Amino acid sequence: MRVVFDSNILVSALLFPGGRAESAVANILDGIDDLVISRAIIREVLSVLASKFSRDKEEISRVAVVLGEMGEIVEPSRRLSVLPDEPDNRILECAVGGNAEAIVTGDKAMLALGEYEGVQLITLADYLDKPARGGNRHA
Repeated sequence: MRVVFDSNILVSALLFPGGRAESAVANILDGIDDLVISRAIIREVLSVLASKFSRDKEEISRVAVVLGEMGEIVEPSRRLSVLPDEPDNRILECAVGGNAEAIVTGDKAMLALGEYEGVQLITLADYLDKPARGGNRHA
């Protein structure tokens, strides 16, 4: 499945090893699903790590490289203004522009959409509880 993780999922995966967000990222690293990401999402993750978690420039640089290599970077061709929080719109743009099947988020406003232009908006729990897709996760 082609999936977009919102920035909070990515930040949680980086800061809280062994958590559910890290399990979601493991699905990408194990080739079970394909991550679709944009430069705007990467910038948001790096900004949060620097401003709210005081990560240094070296760590931020490493994270930028890892995120860029972990997924397919898409350049959204359309600017959306669907949600009041601008970073949420960047997530939608990435998903639509990258033909993602789902956005994994904990954001209540995004989840309230349920679906946008064919992209399902699902919780982290729903994503992790889906049966294995294309991989041998439960084999």
